[in-house]
Amino acid sequence: MGSENAAFDADTDRDAAVAVVGGGPAGCSAGVYTARAGLETVLFDRGPSSLRRCASLENYLGFPAIDPETFLALARDHADTAGCRIEDDLIESVTALEGGGFRLEPQESDPVTARFVIAATKYDGSYLRGLDEDAMFVAEGADDADERFDRDYPDADGRTPVDGLYVAGPLAGCGDQAIIAAGHGASVARTLLRELREDEGYWGRFATHYDWRRKAENRRDEWADPERWVELFEGAAADDREPETVRRLAETYAADRDAAYVDSATATERAERGQRRLAAALDDDVLLEAVDDEAIRERAVALERSGSAADR
Repeated sequence: MGSENAAFDADTDRDAAVAVVGGGPAGCSAGVYTARAGLETVLFDRGPSSLRRCASLENYLGFPAIDPETFLALARDHADTAGCRIEDDLIESVTALEGGGFRLEPQESDPVTARFVIAATKYDGSYLRGLDEDAMFVAEGADDADERFDRDYPDADGRTPVDGLYVAGPLAGCGDQAIIAAGHGASVARTLLRELREDEGYWGRFATHYDWRRKAENRRDEWADPERWVELFEGAAADDREPETVRRLAETYAADRDAAYVDSATATERAERGQRRLAAALDDDVLLEAVDDEAIRERAVALERSGSAADR
């Protein structure tokens, strides 16, 4: 897995903890968050994509303009790097299992079971029909002859009346803009993670799942000792909480906070690794045009020297 965080206990009897249906901005974003949090995540990515119909994507922050295929390839690569298992298959149906969880029937591969499902497709929610059909779909069209998924069925955080089912992106009514869909996918995943932490005994702000890295040199001295986090946690606990349980949760919380700090060398290495993955997605000619000619010459000389030294 791509996560450095402790994995949540989320029904290890299933094939996956989380099944994400849809590999667009919302689905990939949700998968990045759940996989990095240590949840075994499978992402199904095959079907019509509205983004691929666009001439270019010009309003996604950080990309002044990018073609949809390159953007989607980067999103998929990010999900894969985070730890998602990506399946090139179309989900035809999702049914609830007795005792919790779901069974997903792909079009071509074997069925998959998962404790949670994040529906992140845009156009079609018909694969969810067997879960809560009467409430999940609304009539439309002439004489109400057609039906569509009710975008008001999930709440703003993607929760639904079906335990373990979440909806992210345009299917949840967040709109068609890619950047908003990606943000909503992340928000829905964080809702799922927060509820898991609440099930484990965390509460309030301590139940919020943070996924960030900070430079170790920027940490104030008083927070370098994990015991400070333990004291903060225990001080906020309700009087009726079991002290041993609170202590266990506090130590885990402190360890997670401590792991969020990385040294400068690690931060630099990760940034360079990300730049290489981004560069690999770019057209070679465009990449060469963007690089200073002198830098190319210096790089060629350096490679030639290193090759000569290796031959000695």
